[in-house]
Formats: sequence, structure tokens, C-alpha cells
Amino acid sequence: MRSFKPRHLRWRSSPRHLSSASSQPHITPITSLLIANRGEISLRIHRTAERLGIKTTTLYTDPDSASQHASCSPQSIGLGAANAYLDGERIVKLAKQHGIHALHPGYGFLSENSAFAKRCEEEGIVFVGPPAQAMADMGDKARSKEIMTKAGVPCVPGYHGSDQGEMELLEHAKQIQFPVLLKSVKGGGGKGMRIVMEESEFIQQLKSARAEAKASFGDGGQVMLVEKYIVRPRHVEVQVFADKHRNCVAVGERDCSVQRRHQKILEESPAPDLDDVTRLDLWEKARTAALAVGYVGAGTVEFILDKDTGDFYFMEMNTRLQVEHPVSEMITGTDLVEWQFRVAAGEKLPLTQKDIIERIHERGAAIEARIYAENPDKGFIPDSGKLIHLKTPKTDEDIRIDAGFVQGDTVTEAYDGMIAKLIVRGKDRETAIRKMELALRDYEVVGLSTNIEFLKRLCRSPAFIEGDVETGFIEKWKAELFDPAVVQPEVYVQAALGVFTSQPTETEHPLGESFGFGASGSVRKFFFKPLDVSDQQEGKVVEVSITQKGNSLFDAQVSRDGEESRVFESLVSSPTPASETSSIITFFPHTRIETTVVQDPNKDNNITVFQHGVKTELSLVSPTWYEKALGLKEVTASVMAPMPCKILKNEVKEGDTVTKGTPLVVIESMKMETVIRSPQDGVIKRLAHKEGDKCKAGTVLVVFEEENATD
Repeated sequence: MRSFKPRHLRWRSSPRHLSSASSQPHITPITSLLIANRGEISLRIHRTAERLGIKTTTLYTDPDSASQHASCSPQSIGLGAANAYLDGERIVKLAKQHGIHALHPGYGFLSENSAFAKRCEEEGIVFVGPPAQAMADMGDKARSKEIMTKAGVPCVPGYHGSDQGEMELLEHAKQIQFPVLLKSVKGGGGKGMRIVMEESEFIQQLKSARAEAKASFGDGGQVMLVEKYIVRPRHVEVQVFADKHRNCVAVGERDCSVQRRHQKILEESPAPDLDDVTRLDLWEKARTAALAVGYVGAGTVEFILDKDTGDFYFMEMNTRLQVEHPVSEMITGTDLVEWQFRVAAGEKLPLTQKDIIERIHERGAAIEARIYAENPDKGFIPDSGKLIHLKTPKTDEDIRIDAGFVQGDTVTEAYDGMIAKLIVRGKDRETAIRKMELALRDYEVVGLSTNIEFLKRLCRSPAFIEGDVETGFIEKWKAELFDPAVVQPEVYVQAALGVFTSQPTETEHPLGESFGFGASGSVRKFFFKPLDVSDQQEGKVVEVSITQKGNSLFDAQVSRDGEESRVFESLVSSPTPASETSSIITFFPHTRIETTVVQDPNKDNNITVFQHGVKTELSLVSPTWYEKALGLKEVTASVMAPMPCKILKNEVKEGDTVTKGTPLVVIESMKMETVIRSPQDGVIKRLAHKEGDKCKAGTVLVVFEEENATD
């Protein structure tokens, strides 16, 4: 793998990148700030503002009334409805009403809305971002490509014009040749983007992309670009920063190729397997792009790098701070939000391009992992719910967490499901990857599904460690990344001990015989069913017998259908229960195992076990259920909503015969469309909801005729 050695780079400053203005912009320090965003970025901006002595005001909606960002600032203003973060006119009026000097839009929502930026300028509010015209030029994907072409920056072949009829766009797609990429002119974060592999699916994908784009970006979002889809692309972006003195620097590049649903999961800098000539060319093209529109502030110029040819193409410019900006901060030792404030006040950039290169050489490599509320084993379907249990890695100068939630908070379906960002730095890329996996092993989340276990597997992937990344990485290495695992017997023993300690007094319990705490000779049986889709034994019931021989002394037996029972004798264990959580240290033969066992109070029979840095989810089942399971096959007669959602479309009718994998219902949650597919062959008996209905998680969506249902 080719390595990045900044000390070998030689950057020659071009006069067009230096200040040539005869009169210097007036410096006016920012004294008060309205943060027009939510969650972790709102908290992130507040921290820097507070350190600089800037008084902050935050905003919140009804779903966010108990959020961390609503209580972090001296003043917080309620907006009401969930979509009120998009009410630009009202937000400008609030800033004026409260005499606030400046406004920071964060990312998402109104951060790339040029009309909003212009309204701030008109009202004398300092917009902490680029000028409205630069934002308009670069924020419109079609217009930006015209500008880049004129500036000599290579662009992906495609159609960026005003022909927006379905058949017109189809004709342009045929001229470009399939596969093509559809995306909104106002797109970002993977919203309103679809890969179309063949002509027959073009119209359906176009409608889906437009609906999602309009929901995410409002009017105008449904205007689409059609571009040639590069089969083996890498997503490499350059962080640029410009001031009002015509200075512009590249704050390194980031590789964001590991994605799902066109959204980034891991970001890293420097980009792996990138030679110095290409790297410097990318930086130069990014600076050219920024200066072509008179850019000021933080921006990210995104490129598609063709792995087969080595060529790169301008994709788009994000005229805002990126979610992954901490990666660039970690490898340069900077605070880019502070840079934003200083540039908005009229100051010069704090560092030159040479300074940045030297810092990257000194500070090594950094990686960011996005912690999402979603289930990778079920197609990365979003999730929401209350954080019943949350334990995070210890932070230091090389391990950073940017989070918007704490234990007890609720991750709502109304917004993006990102819980936190974990950022680590190492002396080189290999060290950073190892540190990332170790930090992820210390993460514990109960109450909703997350991608943490998947991120651990990514960090162990040989291809990722080698830097062999592309945007199709997850699909390419799917078998390895979703390789089934087997829950070890010790996990079941610790789970059983954890449940036992939650019922310390002698009592009859439906899940076993009487079990007196501290009593010698007491025996109790527990029945667990693995809930992890990736577990080879998913759905099979495991029986655990616990015999208490004395104070803190136990025997245990684990029995699984078709396998020889495992017996553990004379285990010394001292469980420490605390509410729904038990910390258990048990001395097994030749090894000491420390485990955390969490019982979800909202799902009485769900047990989550954290052991050796691995999370295992189990269901505690009754003996009656177990006896039935021995002789009966469980048949699914209905399909339920996997999360709170809105019904966008029923794809089938009552009476239809379907096969396994047939699309049944299209739902929307967290501004993302998800297709619910049939888990079986069968006949549709009933559609429980019509288009537009809102459903809670677990609500029945489709009912099958039971006698016709087959796996």
C-alpha cells in the first residue's frame, strides 16, 4: 500500500491564492450566536463558542424538548413542530428579536440554503458560512458543475439540465448509458440518491429519489441530475478553508468510501493508497473550485476517484461544515469551528498551507466512526428508542466522542439516527484502526439497535486494513462482514447469573424453580433464545441450569439442541446488581470473565450481555414456549413495522400471491425510505394501513393467510 509522507510534499503557493486586496476587511469579533441546528453539532458549536466567550442561544422542537442541546446554553427557544428547524424566516426573526449578532447553521437543515444565508445578510446577522452567492453557485449541483468545467476541474459525464420530465430524463440516461446515478440538485447525505442499473427500473427509482429529496430538502429538491455511475469508485473529499483576504488552504483530504445507502460510516485522513502527486492535485483542484466562486469559510470539495483508471472527477461542493470535520481537526490539531468564527469576524486564516502539511506529518492518521441507531443485520434499517444503558469509551487527546445523547435520552424517529461520532488518532493508519476497534469494544448501548458490532467487524476486515476501499466495499465483502457467529457457553452462564441476581429473594418464578439467594443446593433453569441475526444458532433455545453450592459458588450447565452439554463446576461469582444492570465477575476454569448484563425494562424478556468487548442480545423465554418449540415450527403470519414510521405506499393488494422478497410496503422513517419485503411465500389476507398512516414500532402492516404461508 502506498503511504502518505507529507515531509516529501512541496507546495508552491500560487499568487491567486494569496491576499491581493488593498483594503483589509474590518475585524468585528462575534459576541453572541444563535445555533440553528440540533444534536451533537449544536453541542459541538456551543463548546467552542463558550470557550471563546461567545454567548449562545439554541433552538429546539417538541421532539427535542428534553434534548441535551436544548439545555446546554443560557437561552434556548422552542420552535414547536418537528420540521421547524427548516423555518428559515422564523429563525431569522428570532435572531433579530433577541438581538443576536451571528448565526451558525451547523450541517443539514438550512446550512446550504442560499436564500436563508441571504436573509441573514439582509438583516445584518453574521452568517457563519460562505456568502449567499457562493453557496447558490456551489449548492446547486448542476450550476456547480458548469463552473467547475469552466475552471478546468474534471467532472463526471452526465446531464445537469432543465429537462425534468420522466421520459426526458430517461432519454438522457440512455445516452449516458446505464448504470447511472440519480441525485437531487440540492442533495446531500445520500438523501434523494439512487443507483439505476438498468432501463427497466429507471422510472420507479426516479420517483423514489424525488419523493425522498422533497421530504429532505423541500421544494426544488425533486430536480434531478443524471450521471454516469462509476462501477468501482472511491469517495475522496478535500476540506478547504478560505478567508475574506483571498487566502485559501486545503486542510488535508478525507476518504469516505465505506458507505451504506450512499451515506458515510467511516471517514479517515489521510486517504489510504493515494500517491502524493494525486493528493496534491486533488488539493489544488479543490482550492481552484473554492476560489472560482469567491468562497469564504469552511467547505468540502468532493471527488469521485475511479479505482480502475486512477482518474478523479469533481462530484459536488458542500458549502458547510461536514459531519466528519473532526477527522481533519485531529490530524492538524485545529478547531475548525473556531476558524469559522474568526473568518466570519474578518480575521485571516490561522495557518498556511505549509503549516498544515507539517502538522499532518507530525500527527499521523485519524478515523471517525459514526454510531447510528440502525440494524446492519437487517439491511441497516433505522431504529429509534430510549437509551436504557449507555457506556462510552474513555476519552483523551487521541480518542474523542462528539455525541448528542446521554443515558436516558430518546433517539427519535423524527430526525437522523446518528447517536455519536467516535474519532481516534494514531501515529499511522494501522495504529489508528487498532485503537478504533479497542474503543468500540468499550461502547455499550441498550434500548435500540446500533451499528457498533458492525463497525468492529469493519476494523478487523483485512481489505479495510490494507486500504482497499471503495463505495461498494460493504457489498463486496458482505460475506465476511456478516459472517455468522456462535454465542459461547460462558455468555449464557453469565446471562443466567445476571437474571438470578435481579431476583435475590426466594420466590416462585415462571421461568424456573424456586431459587433462594445464598441458599445451598438451589437449582434454577433458564431458557434463552439468541436474537442476533448473525448468530448461527439464531432462534434455537438454549437451556442453562444454575446450581448454587454456597455463597458465591455455583455449578452451571449449558444445553443446546444437537450439541453436547457444557458443564462448568465450582464457579466463583460475585454479581453486583444495580437496577436493570448487573456487573458480574466470574472465575471460570483458567480464566476470569467480567460481564455486564442489562435487562431492558421496556422489553421484559430481553437480556443484553457485554462480554470480551462483544454485545449479545438474548430473549428469556418460558418453559411452556420452550416445550412448544421442541415440536412445532414457528410460522410468521404477519409483517410488523420495524420502527415508528409513515406509510408511503402499499405495493400489494389483498388477495395477492407473493414470494419471499416481494416488496410489500414502502415506509419513511428518519427521512429515509425503506422497502419492507415479504419474509415468506404466501397470500395477502389484509393490509392493515393505508398510505399516509403513521405507525408505531411493532404495528402489524401486512397479514398473511396462515394456511398458505410457507418459508
